[in-house]
Amino acid sequence: MRYITDRKRAVGKGPSHSGTEHHWYMQMSAVGLAFLVPTFIYIFGSALGQGHEAVLAIFGRPFPAILTGLVIFVGMRHFAKGATMMIEDYAKGTARKTAIFCVVSLSYAITAVGLFALARIAL
Repeated sequence: MRYITDRKRAVGKGPSHSGTEHHWYMQMSAVGLAFLVPTFIYIFGSALGQGHEAVLAIFGRPFPAILTGLVIFVGMRHFAKGATMMIEDYAKGTARKTAIFCVVSLSYAITAVGLFALARIAL
């Protein structure tokens, strides 16, 4: 006689084996971006249309630089996870693996380039 509940038998049996963790990660990053992006748009909007020196002065301060770095990093991680989930739902086989590799590589490349550009501006 087995004393394992139905729930215990079902844990880890889904297609991805990590659906709950992925769902919560996406929810938390979406909430974080909901606060970060409007603040970033306000700061970016104040710099828009100004001269080169004014933009360097705005993004040379710690708060705008850190906020911009967070928007780039969290936004690209959110993009990579969401696009990976979409690809897993609609693609199969080698095309799936290739597409996931390309999306994750693209997100890391954009993150690296964005953070490098931000570091050049801020420092």
